[in-house]
Amino acid sequence: MVNQFRYEVPTAIEFGNGVINDLAKHVKTLNGTRVLVVGDPGVVQAGVVDKLTKPLEDNGIPYVTFSEIEPDPAIQSVEKGLLLAKEEGCDIVVGVGGGSSLDTAKAIGLMLTNSGHIRDYVGINMVPNQAAPMIAVPTTAGTGSELTIWSVLSDKKAKVKVSVGSIYNMPKLALCDPELTTSLPKHITAATGMDALTHALESYVNKATQPISEGLSVQSMKMIAKNLRLAVVQGENVEARYQMLLASLIAAMAFNTTRLGLSHALALPLGAHFKIPHGIVNAILLPEVMQFNIIGNVEKFAEIATIFGENTHGLTNREAAEKAVTAIRQLKMDVGITQTLSDYGVREEHLDMIAEEAMLSGNVVVNPVQPTLEDLKNICRASMAPVEKEVFTN
Repeated sequence: MVNQFRYEVPTAIEFGNGVINDLAKHVKTLNGTRVLVVGDPGVVQAGVVDKLTKPLEDNGIPYVTFSEIEPDPAIQSVEKGLLLAKEEGCDIVVGVGGGSSLDTAKAIGLMLTNSGHIRDYVGINMVPNQAAPMIAVPTTAGTGSELTIWSVLSDKKAKVKVSVGSIYNMPKLALCDPELTTSLPKHITAATGMDALTHALESYVNKATQPISEGLSVQSMKMIAKNLRLAVVQGENVEARYQMLLASLIAAMAFNTTRLGLSHALALPLGAHFKIPHGIVNAILLPEVMQFNIIGNVEKFAEIATIFGENTHGLTNREAAEKAVTAIRQLKMDVGITQTLSDYGVREEHLDMIAEEAMLSGNVVVNPVQPTLEDLKNICRASMAPVEKEVFTN
């Protein structure tokens, strides 16, 4: 039983189709006078950034756009964006895109009001000052960065991923418009959706969970179970897109206070060294991590099986818990994620390095079963094996 806990979400949320049209009003409410708009090249080319800058232009609010962002956002991108913001006199940041754009935008806002280098704030609760006002506009339903304390960045020189976590790193406003997600291709919809599921599921079963986060995790998983397949195969389905963006947001509200588990612990070194997209690596790892974790939270894994439509009538909790793993394996296959770690070049000789780096993650200590280095290597080995079948390819 959890006897004492804290839950805090200082970020305001505006959710619904068309809410980006009110961007200028929100900038003025936050006393912004010159905006740094941060978006990766993809959202610029897709015209999404134009949808945000038009309301600014119509209301006479000056802005400058920064788009030098890679899929794994780099510390160097934060440095470049910060320099541009200071040169242009920007006092508010608007981030638009997936996790890469939002994490970069948050870090830039953080460094506008804090001295030194972003590396100085790696870890949790290391930041002394509140960031400059930041508005997060997500275009994918997965990372939840619009509502979390974290900026996950790549240090290209050291070839590692680092995380900056602070309540001061949270956006002032999450402006969530589901219509911005309808043009996402199948493979990105699938990967980001599985990332959102991993957030909800790992938060739900880990040792730091508490009553509020539990309720949020369950709601998010129910929405994902019902809507992820539809969002992938019917990209134009506005209702499915709406539900998935909301599910991602709710999952972020859950794990923001609890952290996650071994999928995310392993995802950092695997993403840093092998360039595996974050949602894909979590999808690959999640069933094997669940299998390892079952004995640490049998009742909750049995509940997950029910949430994902498995018939558990007449089964023991242990038997039902196994069905949860079956359900997530099938979901991963149904949305077209058939890759393994081997497909990205992961080999036996890499496993010591991967396991040692993963063990440093704060997500390990809250995992329901405490792993050894060999346990982490075994999870990777299982995730290197070929899948049984392929439902469709993207």
